[in-house]
Amino acid sequence: MGLKARLATVLDSRELEVLPCSYDIIGDIAVIRVPEAIGHRAEEIAEAIMKTNKHVKTVLRQVSPVQGELRLRGLRWVAGEKRTETVHREHGCLFRVDLECCYFSPRLSHERGRIAGQVRRGEVVVNMFSGVGCYSIVIAKHSGAEGVYSIDVSPAAMEYQRKNVRLNHVGGVVKPMLGDAAEAIKENLLNAADRVLMPLPEKAYEYLDYAALALKPGDFWIHYYDFVHAGANEKPVQKLEDKVSRKMVDLGLGFEVALGRIVRTVGPRWFQVALDLLVHKKSL
Repeated sequence: MGLKARLATVLDSRELEVLPCSYDIIGDIAVIRVPEAIGHRAEEIAEAIMKTNKHVKTVLRQVSPVQGELRLRGLRWVAGEKRTETVHREHGCLFRVDLECCYFSPRLSHERGRIAGQVRRGEVVVNMFSGVGCYSIVIAKHSGAEGVYSIDVSPAAMEYQRKNVRLNHVGGVVKPMLGDAAEAIKENLLNAADRVLMPLPEKAYEYLDYAALALKPGDFWIHYYDFVHAGANEKPVQKLEDKVSRKMVDLGLGFEVALGRIVRTVGPRWFQVALDLLVHKKSL
């Protein structure tokens, strides 16, 4: 039985209309967005979620949007066990995460698997915004990568990333690095990477030149993510390609867009878009 069907005898028709159709399940924690109009129904909604998903032990209500450099969202306990830490399973990997102090989205699971599937044996990967290590660890488990330099500015996320590296037995491949990605690349990773990941849309455009610095000379890859607002007559992927093209021209880099895709819708006419860029970097 779905959530709306389970609540059909609890909420009235107007309340059912504004009830969100989806919610995130991370490990055994569900995160829900409850509109203010039915905020007084949050506990009943949470109980219905736990009945619908028997493995869910905690329900948290998101009370603020994802925001700030660390991409955190305000959370309030609603039902079940009072905690924010869980272990999420994905692609045969385990990720321990505290949702109060670390960003995590199960909705990016497909992207993590898609990128890991492109990494070839012996590659060196730089993940500029690695969080608790999801992309890095999935790559390490499902490719023959030689090394994944896994950078993040958040001490809390890095603490969990190190735990996850041990939990998944990938310490020989994933190399966690605490600090700003630009500084880490300038100091240690110039011309080091076959492939650079940029899974932080808020910072990707600003840091694109550092991603290029990390690439080896030759033809290598940048996986770029950004948020795009597109009007009714605009194509989000094309709009982002045009934006990135201008930056790449300014950097003096040739490139091809091997793939562009909408990852998900994040708001009215707002989209998260991924570009796989094959970058042609000349030898110095």
